[in-house]
Amino acid sequence: MAAMAGMLAACNEVGNNNGGNREERDSLQRIIDQKDSEINDLMGTFNEIQEGFDMINAAEGRVNMMKGNAENNSTAENIRENMEFIQQTLEENKAKIEELQKKLNSSSINSAKLKEAINTLTQQLNEKNKEIENLRAQLEEKDIQIQELGNTVTSLKEENTQVRQQKEETEEIARNQDVQLNTAWYVFGTSRELKDQGILSKGEVLQGNYNKDYFTKIDIRKVNVIPLDSKSASLLTNHPAGSYTLLKDSNGKYTLRITDASKFWSVSKYLVIKTK
Repeated sequence: MAAMAGMLAACNEVGNNNGGNREERDSLQRIIDQKDSEINDLMGTFNEIQEGFDMINAAEGRVNMMKGNAENNSTAENIRENMEFIQQTLEENKAKIEELQKKLNSSSINSAKLKEAINTLTQQLNEKNKEIENLRAQLEEKDIQIQELGNTVTSLKEENTQVRQQKEETEEIARNQDVQLNTAWYVFGTSRELKDQGILSKGEVLQGNYNKDYFTKIDIRKVNVIPLDSKSASLLTNHPAGSYTLLKDSNGKYTLRITDASKFWSVSKYLVIKTK
């Protein structure tokens, strides 16, 4: 909640800036309003989950107080009712945590703190499940059988396993997407070399029909310097001016230095350089 409040304050601070024209201010205000709405929605669900845990703790406390007098029929019935309430609330909290995760994934908010908070809620849910299983075992020792609860706990454990697997698959997809977004390819060579590889024809770079295996694959977050080992170099693909420089070393050979990776690769993730 502290992370969400901080983001909200940051958005409002930007909104108070009087610079720019009215259209820019209106556009910025729409962004701020959207983030306000998303943050409020996330905070609402977060609070509901925390209230659910508070109610579970209270019911668990009642059961612990009553289990010493479990031989009394009315007490045993109260214990059953509280345990069923705990299990139902656990299932509701599980569904709300999944809902919170989906809301964050589909929102325009990218906050590591919020992701950590959701992971903490998931961990809290798993720990509480273990506590309730232990409590159920204690009740069974006193011959308080709650068959429905046992079935529900087993079902919930299976669902937790599925949720964990889905979470791992989602994280793997996100990692792969991140790698793809930050992957680029480059090649340099003489006109003859580029023509032989089907990259260059009549002085122009071909679109999509060249030998892609001839290119070098790079992570644009890590590679910003490409030695060309040539005294002549010119870029044949389109990359915005001001996002790179061609520098000569003491031997007069060029090196490409990318000064603004985001801007440089914004037009194309393929780089072709003609050398001599």
